[in-house]
Amino acid sequence: MEFLYEGISIGYSICGSGPDLLLLHGWGCTRSIFDAFLPSLSRTHRVIGLDFPGFGESSEPDSVWGVYEYEAMLEAFCDHLGIVEPSIICHSFGGRVAIVFATRRKVGRMIFADAAGIKPRRTLRYWLKVYSFKLSKWFLLKVMHNPEAVERLRKGRGSADYNSASPMMKAILSKVVNQDLRRLLPSIEAPVLLFWGENDTATPLSDARLMERKLRDAGLVTVPGGSHFSFLDNPALFLAVARNFLG
Repeated sequence: MEFLYEGISIGYSICGSGPDLLLLHGWGCTRSIFDAFLPSLSRTHRVIGLDFPGFGESSEPDSVWGVYEYEAMLEAFCDHLGIVEPSIICHSFGGRVAIVFATRRKVGRMIFADAAGIKPRRTLRYWLKVYSFKLSKWFLLKVMHNPEAVERLRKGRGSADYNSASPMMKAILSKVVNQDLRRLLPSIEAPVLLFWGENDTATPLSDARLMERKLRDAGLVTVPGGSHFSFLDNPALFLAVARNFLG
């Protein structure tokens, strides 16, 4: 199915019946990442999954969006489908959008699976890396006049998500990762379950513990040895916890 938002095509799917449950995927993924859980979740909920603009069946934004633009799209999407007070399962980038959404709309219960939203603290090593890149870029462009070498340097330094993105999505990624949403957490009234991989390096376990402290009503489930995709590392545990929490 398709929803048009300001000329952008949004792909989505619906299954099951009951209270609304939104599935919000992470950066570089699509709604299909939750497919294994649909048969169970759809027995008790109307499950709605969408592809964020720039991923899956959805077209890219035509300007450099941040988290708030993605959230505005989600509000319009919910209005279009008559979604009121949904529960939410979100992973990684989907967590950013869910945090803002929960401060603007009433939600039921929320499951943050290795969710993003906390801007990482930058170490001295990080800043040395940043400024060495800037210096190398200046030298290659201004002295060597070699833009191809700059692109090779950029690919060697950037994350896999960044390197695989289109120019527009690169700009959007750069914007959203620098948006720190921790100040919004105390405003979320809904109960939140934090489901986290012990060895998550993208959104470390320290992020989950910070969220647990700042949220009004939150509990943390840790997956031993789990990665940034802890819900896929231990799907049986995730489904059992999710079904119990969502009711």
